[in-house]
Amino acid sequence: MDLTYSGEDNAYRQHVRAWFEEHTPRQPLTTMAERKAWQKTMYQAGYVGMAWPKEFGGWEATPMQQAIVGEEMARVNAPPAVNGLGLNIVGPTLIHHGTVEQKQRYIQNILTADEIWCQLFSEPGSGSDLASLRTRADIRDGHFVVNGQKVWTSLGYAADWGVLLARTDANVPKYNGISYILLDMHSPGVEVRPLKQITGSAEFCEVFFTDVRAPRENLIGQLNQGWQIAQTTLSYERGGSLLGRVVRAQVLFAQLVKTVKRMEEQGVLADHDPLVRQKLGRICVDMEVLRYNGLRILSRHQKGNRPGPESSIDKLYRSEFDQRFQALAQEILGPYGQLSDGLPPEFVDDGDDQRRVETWAFRFLASKAGTIAAGTSEVQRNIIGERVLGLPKEPRADRVKK
Repeated sequence: MDLTYSGEDNAYRQHVRAWFEEHTPRQPLTTMAERKAWQKTMYQAGYVGMAWPKEFGGWEATPMQQAIVGEEMARVNAPPAVNGLGLNIVGPTLIHHGTVEQKQRYIQNILTADEIWCQLFSEPGSGSDLASLRTRADIRDGHFVVNGQKVWTSLGYAADWGVLLARTDANVPKYNGISYILLDMHSPGVEVRPLKQITGSAEFCEVFFTDVRAPRENLIGQLNQGWQIAQTTLSYERGGSLLGRVVRAQVLFAQLVKTVKRMEEQGVLADHDPLVRQKLGRICVDMEVLRYNGLRILSRHQKGNRPGPESSIDKLYRSEFDQRFQALAQEILGPYGQLSDGLPPEFVDDGDDQRRVETWAFRFLASKAGTIAAGTSEVQRNIIGERVLGLPKEPRADRVKK
């Protein structure tokens, strides 16, 4: 693709930049009501559901316009939309596989954050091997009756609805007996328990189902075809908004470089430490790799193609890059990296962005989940080997003939 921005692209960027500089909240959004209001404000301005069809409330923006918005949000550290799972995975899945009635019922409320969504996929013992899930959905009197447990459910405590993978036929191969069901999280028999994480936050939850009823019309696609539909969901989850992530990394990198200079001035770090500069250079190279991979994915979208297995390359590289970056920051900052406000006062000037509430310590701890969420690094390597490179599967030891 052409790696230069057109005059129209640059004009659009200036418009977007001006809007976010004017409207981005100056204080952290601490309540769910505030976060919902912010998403509605962005939606009304045309910056939520940008690629979705206009008939369902979207804006039919080009992939380039979406990338520009992601970059400009990152540049000013604008809060993301609160209904991230609904927007990034549920909505696109409904658009591809939902009935007209399902699209009309759910999509508009996803865009406006009137209904928050979660993803009910992973289970204890069924994370990387998701197809081994054991939560059941038995059909009784025109309803699915759900029993089982899910875990690592982001925003489960605040969700109104969830997309559920459940086993609807135990007598067929595991990939063939799974269905994709929309579940009302306020239904009787749903119990949500937040999980405290090493970051101190608790956005992940475990969810228990005891005879939870969901109408048969909440089925997405055909019965027992949920695994195929889930691949659409996972491809969007793994693709992400890569160029926006790159800009956020660039902003953090600039802050880290500024901190290194202040530490040298204060005599905490040796002047012109070559090892530190070598490691900073590696991070700089990594960010360029991420940026060009993002442009490759953008090119695919510009041609009208849906995310493919190549999104696993992005997911693998960015999650492991983030861990390297955050580990380097801790190495440079030393004990200061563990302070609640991130840096000692003498290293912070009045020009620093006061809206930033995440510390280096928080980001370091949070990065540990990156190589697990949305499919482990090992799973991503398998997908890349088999579906991108066309390598043969390694035979299981118990199937090898002797």
